[in-house]
Amino acid sequence: MNHKIHYPFANFADTVAVLPASDTMRKTPDNPESDRDADGPLITYFELARVMERASRRFSGLLRTELSKIGVDDIGPAQAMVLLAIGEAELSVGELLDRGYYMGSNISYYLKQLGDGDYIDRIASQRDKRSARIRLSEKGRKLCAGLREAAKSYERALTHGEQDRRNLETAFQTLHRLELVWGNAARYGI
Repeated sequence: MNHKIHYPFANFADTVAVLPASDTMRKTPDNPESDRDADGPLITYFELARVMERASRRFSGLLRTELSKIGVDDIGPAQAMVLLAIGEAELSVGELLDRGYYMGSNISYYLKQLGDGDYIDRIASQRDKRSARIRLSEKGRKLCAGLREAAKSYERALTHGEQDRRNLETAFQTLHRLELVWGNAARYGI
């Protein structure tokens, strides 16, 4: 069954589906059936990575706008993402590094800014005074709640039915699989 999704704010006249290498196809309004391309995939993983990087930059811009609307000007999108990664948990810096893809020096800088802005609380370890656990302060929890509330309006704009929700889930699963494959390939080779 072929489901069409209507987005009044965008023109998807020529969409490309990313499928396994031998199954890539192009769909156009004039030709809804698949056209096999004998020369290989219609899009490459490099092109996909560029789109992902642009989408990430757009999301950072959107997050910066939302922070401004809330009245937060002492942290940026990267620090806000760290707060969202912490969530309701109490974590060590190592655990936070495992949850996100931050460089050690970056996370130290971000945590210092978040601590200076009273967005996080640091709790010294009872066993080892050199290490600490991190959790959101009340100010950090309020900011995360405000960002989650703002995200709901964007989710409503993008999701108009069950098919859209399934498409979002498929996109997430595909990107997660790419993340795992690319990460393993970088570590261990192909």
